[in-house]
Amino acid sequence: MDYVISLGKDIIKKRRLIGDLAKADFRKRFVGSYFGVVWMFVQPIVTVLIYYFVFGIGLRSGSPIEGVPYVLWLVPGIVPWFYFSEVLNAGTNCLQEYSYLVKKVVFRVEVLPIIKILSCLIVHVIFVAIMAGMYLCFGWMPRISWLQTAYYTFAVTMFSMAIVYFTSAIQVFFKDMAQIVGICLQFGMWLIPIMWQEEQFADRSYYPLLCKIIKLNPMYYVVSGYRDSMLLGNGFWEKPRLTVYFWAVTICIFLVGLKVFKRLRPHFSDVL
Repeated sequence: MDYVISLGKDIIKKRRLIGDLAKADFRKRFVGSYFGVVWMFVQPIVTVLIYYFVFGIGLRSGSPIEGVPYVLWLVPGIVPWFYFSEVLNAGTNCLQEYSYLVKKVVFRVEVLPIIKILSCLIVHVIFVAIMAGMYLCFGWMPRISWLQTAYYTFAVTMFSMAIVYFTSAIQVFFKDMAQIVGICLQFGMWLIPIMWQEEQFADRSYYPLLCKIIKLNPMYYVVSGYRDSMLLGNGFWEKPRLTVYFWAVTICIFLVGLKVFKRLRPHFSDVL
């Protein structure tokens, strides 16, 4: 616990340096690219359009909420997943990418995953703004519940950070970790009801069990929370059991990830 408190104080103390490094990391992604930052938005937008045409038009998948177009139901689920995926992919490799900082004795390497997360957060905030603009274009009036996406953004940020502390530390010694993370993300996207909805299995005998299994994934809390905020106006306090479960799992993973990171940290510079 002393280690966690010490890390928190150090992050606050070096917040300006962390912010500058996060901005530099964001700009570095597009060095030498003709279209620059545009590429960061092209792939997610194209992905959304493909899923919309395949599921919304091709397979005629309807929104589970009556009167809501499928695309307006799809986007609040896929936007936080894009953020989560980007954080895990970028954060897992952060120690190798910043190996020159890891080898500096005076630099606290625990801030490197945070730098990557903040860099990804910049893009996510822009996507949330685009999502809100899309709702306005469909004639939806702004709701106070839209502000609740800030809470769920904080939730997915903490959950992502908890995992990244573990994966980034292991990646230094086990180079296949990045590939394992990528495969898990591919499976994970389909295990969470982002493109599909669990209600379509309501007539099956295993439906109650399916719902319980789906809710074991902490990202279900985030995805459903974004939809609650944008579509239904429900507050996170209206599902207390799921909220407690999410934060309990996140804290446990966070403590385990930090413990692994701390134990392996003295060997980072030797391997890198």
